[in-house]
Amino acid sequence: MAPPELIPQSVLFGNPDKAEPKISPDGTRYAYLSSSDKGVLNVFVVPVSGGDAKMVTNDTHRGIRMFDWALDDVHLLYKQDVGGDENFHLHAVNLSTDEVRDLTPFEGCRCDALMMSKNAPGSLLVGLNVRDKSVFDMHRVDLKEGTAEMDTQNPGDVAQWVVDHEFKIRGCMATVQADGSKVLRVRDTVDSEWRKVAEWPHDESGGVHRFTKDGKGLFVETSIAHGKGEASDTARLIVMSAADGTEVRLVASDARVDVDDVEFDDDEDEVEAVSFDYDRKEWRAISDSVREDYEALAKGIKGSMTLTSKSANNRKWIVSDFSDTKSPRYCLYDRDTKAVSLLFLARPKLEPYTLAPMTSHVIECSDGEKMVAFLTLPPGVEPKGLPLVLVVHGGPWARDHWGWNPQAQWLANRGYAVLMANFRASTGYGKRWLHLGDAQWGETMQQDLTDAVAWAVREGYADGARAAIFGGSYGGYATLAGLAFTPEVYCCGVDIVGPAHLRTLLQSVPAYWAPMKKMLTLRVGDVENDDTLNQKASPFYHAKKIVRPLLIAQGANDPRVKQAESDQMVQAMHSVGTKVEYVLYADEGHGFARPCNRVDFYQRAEVFLSEHCKGRVGPAEPDQTEGHSASVIDPASLK
Repeated sequence: MAPPELIPQSVLFGNPDKAEPKISPDGTRYAYLSSSDKGVLNVFVVPVSGGDAKMVTNDTHRGIRMFDWALDDVHLLYKQDVGGDENFHLHAVNLSTDEVRDLTPFEGCRCDALMMSKNAPGSLLVGLNVRDKSVFDMHRVDLKEGTAEMDTQNPGDVAQWVVDHEFKIRGCMATVQADGSKVLRVRDTVDSEWRKVAEWPHDESGGVHRFTKDGKGLFVETSIAHGKGEASDTARLIVMSAADGTEVRLVASDARVDVDDVEFDDDEDEVEAVSFDYDRKEWRAISDSVREDYEALAKGIKGSMTLTSKSANNRKWIVSDFSDTKSPRYCLYDRDTKAVSLLFLARPKLEPYTLAPMTSHVIECSDGEKMVAFLTLPPGVEPKGLPLVLVVHGGPWARDHWGWNPQAQWLANRGYAVLMANFRASTGYGKRWLHLGDAQWGETMQQDLTDAVAWAVREGYADGARAAIFGGSYGGYATLAGLAFTPEVYCCGVDIVGPAHLRTLLQSVPAYWAPMKKMLTLRVGDVENDDTLNQKASPFYHAKKIVRPLLIAQGANDPRVKQAESDQMVQAMHSVGTKVEYVLYADEGHGFARPCNRVDFYQRAEVFLSEHCKGRVGPAEPDQTEGHSASVIDPASLK
C-alpha cells in the first residue's frame, strides 16, 4: 500500500472554480460565485442554454460569499462586510444598467433578515439595527427607488419575523429574558394587536417557518404538545392554528432526529419535501406533486443533496451534490423531463487525486450515552495505529455532517485519521441531547471528546500518543480545554478563534445578540455571576496546565470571539512560562474568508501538526499566500 499523491493546499482551501449557483426567477439564467482576474470571489451570470458568463459585481479584496436573485428578474442582491466585522450591507446590482447600489448605507449597521415574495417582486423586507444596535427593525425596501422605510418596529425581544402570503408581517418569534423561553406571536392584520399563540420553555424545541396560504395556520417545528399533538424528544413539523395555537395536523417527524431542511411550494404555501439527517441526509416527499421528482433526484444524486434554488414557476431546480470522495458538484434539474444535468464541479482540480471515504459510527460515551461520529481514514495506508486529529465543530449548537469536508480530506491526505463527533449540545438529535450540554463546557461536553479519542484508540485506528485536537470557535475552546483539562489525551492542539475566558466572551458579544443573551447564559452557564463556574470552565485560569504544544490563530476583526480572547490566553500562558504559537490575521473576522489567508493558515497548521504528530507535509505554495495578512505575535509583546 502506498499513500496517495499530496493534494496542494490551494486545491482544497483556495477559492472554488465555481460555486453556489442560483437560478433566475424566469429560469433562463443562473448566477454563481467565481474568481475575478484578481483572484477575488465575485458573482457571475450565464444563460442556462450556454454562452459567455458576465461578472456583475466587482469586489476587489474580501470576496462575495452571500448573494441571491431579487424576484423582479432585474436585480441581483449581495451582502458584504468590511474585514470580517459582520456588519453586512445589502447591495443591489441592476443587471440591465450594471448600476450597483448600497440599499443599507448606514454606518455601523448590520443587515440581518432578508425576505422576498413573488407577490411583491419589486420590494424586499430587511432587518436593520439602525434605530437600536441591539435589535432589528424590519424595513421595506423599494428596489426601483432604492429607498428603505420602517415597516415594523422591534419591541426589543423579537428574533424572527414571519410574513403571510401577501408579504405582510403578521408573525414573530420572541425570547423572554426572564427565563429564556420562546414565544410565537401573531396579529390578524398589520393594524391589529399582537397576541401570543404558543410558548416554548428553554429546554423545548420550537421554531416557525411561514403562514399557510389562507393565513389561518403556521408551519411550526416543535417538541411539545399543542392541543391534540403529542410531545416528542425531536422537533416535528406541524401546522398550528394561528387562532389558538393548537396543532391542526402533523406534517413530518422522525424519532431519531429533528426536522432538517423543509422545501415549500411558494404558490400554495404547502410543504413539498422534508429532510432528516441522522448520519446521512435523507429526503421524504410530502406532496404527491414532487414525489416523482425526488425519486428521479435520488437516482441522479449520490451524495448529500440540497435544493439551492428554484425558478419562479417551480419547474427548474438547482441542487448541490456533496459526496465524501468527489468534488462538490451542482446540477440543474428539469421537472418537465425529469433530467438531472451537471452544471459544474466546484473544484475540478481535485479530479486526479484520491480522496478518502467518510464513515459514520455510533460511539458509546463513558456515562452510557451514545453519539454519532464520522471517521475519515487516509487512503493507501493500513488503518492501524495512525496519528489522529479530532476536529471539533463550532457552535457548539451546530453539528457535523457526512459528505464533502475539505479539512477531513486535507488531514487524511497527510496521513491522519480524522474524527468528528457530535458531542452533547450538538443540534439535530433532539432536545435531550442538546440540553445535556447545558452548563457543561469543559465538563461532560469535553468528556465526550475524550471518549471519542479513546474509542479511536480502542478500535485500533489511532495511536494514542499522537492524538491532536483541532477546532474553530467552540472547537477552539474545546482545543484549549482539552489541553488544559486533559493534557494526557492530546500531543498538541490547534485553536482557531476560540474563547478562552467565558465571562469576557459573554460580556463582549455583539449588541444584536441581546435577544438571545438569556439563552446563552442558560446553555453556557451563569459565568458572568458565578466566579467558581467561570474559573473552572475557562481555560484562561488553567494556562499553567497546558504543557502540550499549541497553535492559536485569530482574526483581528472578529465580532463574536474578539481578539482579546486569544490575546489574554497567550498572555496567561506566557506569564507562567508555557509556550504558544500565535498568528493574527489583520483583515479577518470569525474565520478566514480570503484564500491567501486560508492557505497560509493551513500551511502553518500542517507544519505544526507534522512536527508533533509526524504527518506528511505538502508542497509550499508561496504564490497562493501572496498578500496574506498574517503576523506572528510575540507573546512577550502583549501587555
